[in-house]
Amino acid sequence: MSEFKVSCKALRATEEICHKFHNDPGELISILHETQNTLGYIPEAVQRVIARELGIPEQKVYGVVTFYSFFSMVPKGKYPVSVCLGTACYVRGSDKVLEEFKRVLGIEVGETTPDGKFSLDCLRCVGACGLAPVATIGEKVYGRLNPSDIKKIVSEFGD
Repeated sequence: MSEFKVSCKALRATEEICHKFHNDPGELISILHETQNTLGYIPEAVQRVIARELGIPEQKVYGVVTFYSFFSMVPKGKYPVSVCLGTACYVRGSDKVLEEFKRVLGIEVGETTPDGKFSLDCLRCVGACGLAPVATIGEKVYGRLNPSDIKKIVSEFGD
């Protein structure tokens, strides 16, 4: 069972999202996308609300959430870091870039820093292969990365 507490406001927002899509089970992925964009993640309690509103089994919602890597059941950091491990990036050293992010942030892939500032994930392609290796922090793309760049990049988010 999830250890994350979900506010009543978040549960109401989830119900409103479902209603926006007319509680149509065929809109499950759209509902999950909007829920993820609104809440930042899709914990078990929210999945139960979606299942109830759509009249589908909780296992179906859980199956979709865990199948697609875009969806997360844990809160993301204020600044989500994603390192591309697609072919072009990997050949140009993104594995070393990832290791340096892990070292600098003190977390593993799929984790969030204790202060909630950064979370770390991998993805398969950013679509910026000419800039390989690439990582994103939020919506910003960083290209032609070297492990030596990471500490400075992370320090830019010193708020």
